[in-house]
Amino acid sequence: MLVIRADLVDEMVAHARRDHPLEACGQLTGPEGSDRPERYIPMTNTDAVESDYAFDSREQLRVHRESEERGEEPVVVFHSHTRVPRRPLTDTGLPEAYPSEKDIQYMGLQPGVHFVIVALTGPDSEHDLRSFLLDGAGAVVEDDVAVVENYMFAHTGSDDVPDPTSRS
Repeated sequence: MLVIRADLVDEMVAHARRDHPLEACGQLTGPEGSDRPERYIPMTNTDAVESDYAFDSREQLRVHRESEERGEEPVVVFHSHTRVPRRPLTDTGLPEAYPSEKDIQYMGLQPGVHFVIVALTGPDSEHDLRSFLLDGAGAVVEDDVAVVENYMFAHTGSDDVPDPTSRS
């Protein structure tokens, strides 16, 4: 399951809207070993087309080095699907947020990293956000996504608050 803060989702969706009709792309990094995205890094789509994306290699190297210096690692690779659906339009009318063959190849280069796709048909349209991983056999598996306001109770629930009257 991908647990992600709402402000980070808002940043990805805003980036997808801003760059539409081109695909937007970026990375979310977090503390090493945490599987918790903390920082959104918008990146340049060097393909600059409506149905594909590629990170700028120099920018990607800079982000990698900066993340290592900060004790971070990639948790999420993000990109958008715009007016060209990867699969037929869903019953919602949105292009389906599902990995393309090229996306799946990229996923194989970073096992364990969540690949988030935001699908939208226009800069003001509704969006569909989904997350995917590759399983041990290399098959695409959709992640559940939990959008939270903060990570404090994301894994235990909001009722997991110490009783101030009890003494340990």
